Amino acid sequence: MSTIKANTLLHSDGSTTNPPAIPALDKRMAKAWLNMDMTTAAIKDSYGISSITDSGTGDFFATFSTAMPNTNYSCVGNCIGIESTGGQIWIANSYWVHDTSKFRILARVIDNNAPTFAVYDEDRINAAVFSN
Repeated sequence: MSTIKANTLLHSDGSTTNPPAIPALDKRMAKAWLNMDMTTAAIKDSYGISSITDSGTGDFFATFSTAMPNTNYSCVGNCIGIESTGGQIWIANSYWVHDTSKFRILARVIDNNAPTFAVYDEDRINAAVFSN
């Protein structure tokens, strides 16, 4: 990995920038994001994600291209439910998986006939990860 040190960074027009001048260093920017299809086990598009692993119906792991600096990262996600009962996804980085190299995505649907969740593969999953 290379290191660049500079006292001042300039825009291409010569004007100075406001810190952080490099977006990847800004904590407000996602360190990784993912758009995937569980039904085909395919990444549609991503940044900072090297692969996904199918661990069963409604259960996937997403592996980071570069490990997070610690396990205190934050994951957010959503899905467009195909189930009429209301699909949900759970993005897990601490309870089920305490790991800097990957996070877990679980797709569930509420079973109105029982106090449980049914598992299913969702065709449109989105997730974003924020970290130091």
